[in-house]
Amino acid sequence: MFKPDNDALETSLVRPFNVTHRMVLTIAIPMTLAGMTTPLLGLVDTGVIGQLGNAGMLGGLAMGALVFDCLFSVFGFLRSGTTGLVAQAMGRGDRTEEIMVFWRAIIVALVAGLLMIAILPLTLYAANDILKPTSDTAKALNEYVSIRMISAPMALVNFSVLGLLLGRGKGLFGLALQFLLNGINIILALTLGLGLGWEVSGVAWATVTGETVAAITGMTVLIWRGGALRKLDVNRLFDKAGMWRMIVISRDIMIRSLLLMSTYVFFARVGNEMGTITLAANAVLMNFYLVVGFFLEGVTIAAEQLAGRAVGARYSPAFRRSIQLTFFWGMVMALVMGLIFLAFGDRLVNILTTEPDVRQMAVYYLPWVSLTALTGLYAFQMDSIFIGASWSKDMRNMMFLSLFVFFGVLYGTRDWLGNHSLWLALNMFLFIRGVTLSAMLPRRYRGEFPAGL
Repeated sequence: MFKPDNDALETSLVRPFNVTHRMVLTIAIPMTLAGMTTPLLGLVDTGVIGQLGNAGMLGGLAMGALVFDCLFSVFGFLRSGTTGLVAQAMGRGDRTEEIMVFWRAIIVALVAGLLMIAILPLTLYAANDILKPTSDTAKALNEYVSIRMISAPMALVNFSVLGLLLGRGKGLFGLALQFLLNGINIILALTLGLGLGWEVSGVAWATVTGETVAAITGMTVLIWRGGALRKLDVNRLFDKAGMWRMIVISRDIMIRSLLLMSTYVFFARVGNEMGTITLAANAVLMNFYLVVGFFLEGVTIAAEQLAGRAVGARYSPAFRRSIQLTFFWGMVMALVMGLIFLAFGDRLVNILTTEPDVRQMAVYYLPWVSLTALTGLYAFQMDSIFIGASWSKDMRNMMFLSLFVFFGVLYGTRDWLGNHSLWLALNMFLFIRGVTLSAMLPRRYRGEFPAGL
């Protein structure tokens, strides 16, 4: 076992701190801005390929992006798990453990990224077998995945870097890195994809470049300015208790992420079975859904960091206050997003695709996407609270239940609701996640905090 540093000697004591609107917004606003650049990138990529008027190519890009959503979501714990553990160490005043959590995540990121490159042929086979693309769609899918896989290690390193920054509440630094990553990506997607006519390969190379530059920049700053090497203790790095805690939390978050992405995979697969036009229309609308998620991400990250810090500090008033304030600001943002989609969604659809039939269908289903802003809020917030507090087992189990509801609604209504069944099932999936986790919260709270603290 390691010998704790001086900062950690009082970790068993309550360490009070106040959670304010300003504290929430200091984290939420930068990360909302950063998060918005990610779906903006998706919108630009879709728009670049959509201008070509080829529904098959647009569907292939959507499927290729889904492949990486699935792969990277498996390792989402490198961001979310790191944030929660770092925030708890911060709450305890254990600065050395913050760095240990970070380097454990970096080791996993590099190993996992190299493994993803090694199994590329298997990934392509599985993607084509599960998603069942047409010949035109399959060509675009395989081209995009093969190129983008090159930067898998750097993408996972970015998760780990962001996890450390957010666990410390450094939203502005996280914003700068995300702007760098997505800014490079957007500029090159337009330049290579449209300007030079590289089409899908241009979009993929843009992503590779952005992820690589951001990873190198983030690691450089953390090593030379952030003390990432000065507090590195190799013996403590591989401490059994710390490693085991990370493994358990990572396992549960990984299972939860696999279940989450299986929802999106079946969403795309069923949409594909309904025809190329339906697949392309849903692909356009899923970009709107991602905008909702990333727009709310700033508030949910604030919930994750503040809840984790409160658990580490053993201070229940801060925990309760973090839930109240993040829900308030999340509701404000959810209502704004829903109204924007209802008012201007048709114009955004017309920007993203030139295919008349795709435009018409996407506009018809816009109200379903607007509803996800409300159904998703509680799900995203509760997920973040449970991640920050490291209550990963409950989060994993409730994801199983929510997925069961998703499939029940989807296949129970598909024959008579058609594409409506997909969007109904997605909204029910989000709603059940939030409700079930909130129902478990009082019991977890009573177990975590001694009476009167």
